[in-house]
Amino acid sequence: MNIRETFSFIKQKLSSADIDDANYDAITIMQHVLNISRADITIYGDKAVSDSDFDTITKLADRRITGEPIQYIIGYWEFFSRRFNVADGVLIPRDDTEVLVRACVDLLSDKKELKVIDLCSGSGIIAVTLQKELNNSEVYAVEKSNVAYIFLKENCDINNADVNTIHADLYDCADSFEDSFFDLVVSNPPYIKSDEIAVLQREVQFEPKMALDGGVDGYDFYRGIVDTWSRKLKIGGIIAFEIGEGQFEYICDILTNHGFSDIKAYYDLGSTIRAVTAIYNS
Repeated sequence: MNIRETFSFIKQKLSSADIDDANYDAITIMQHVLNISRADITIYGDKAVSDSDFDTITKLADRRITGEPIQYIIGYWEFFSRRFNVADGVLIPRDDTEVLVRACVDLLSDKKELKVIDLCSGSGIIAVTLQKELNNSEVYAVEKSNVAYIFLKENCDINNADVNTIHADLYDCADSFEDSFFDLVVSNPPYIKSDEIAVLQREVQFEPKMALDGGVDGYDFYRGIVDTWSRKLKIGGIIAFEIGEGQFEYICDILTNHGFSDIKAYYDLGSTIRAVTAIYNS
């Protein structure tokens, strides 16, 4: 088969299995295996696809049909125009998290030599991006999962990001830092209610429960991080969270009750609040 025929075959294969965006996933698999651009599928559509490449493409499409996320299948994803390696056991980078990161960058881009810590760092997308985007900042990243920590280290290396990585539970390592040490504490913590995880879309079922489960009401990590890490912020320092739909008001209460003010909401393209920041006053 040639490139055009292979694309049509894979797209149909995915469509027949009720994959939501079969066209996009077919293109992504083709680009990954053949090392071509989206435009090349049209421009060089008559070029032959080797038997080995066709076999690889088909096997990856079969994995996608099972519901396995496309990000795990190709082994990487882009965030803030940078590549991050991911695989089974690591939370997948999402556009929602860009809302959080952009909020942090907008608030702090005019400052220098900041001290920043990213809790529940996962693949490192927040820590790496902030280290690259903020001027001369000293960035720390905390991750408990053995698997995710490997990818955190790897993604720091491939993006040439000077991040201080910490393999630990976020509650156990807080006392490693002096009080009033950080300018920014940021986190995309687990925030899904425990009993809602089983009914999430099948792609999400492939992701680590450890990175999703926010406890019975979804707020365990927000309460825990604010309780444990607030005192590590300088007066005037910022705490920043990614949050789930409908969680803003409760998180505002948590923050207000712990001495935070100037609470701000940040919206995604669907007009859902996806991030919150607040300033520490006491």
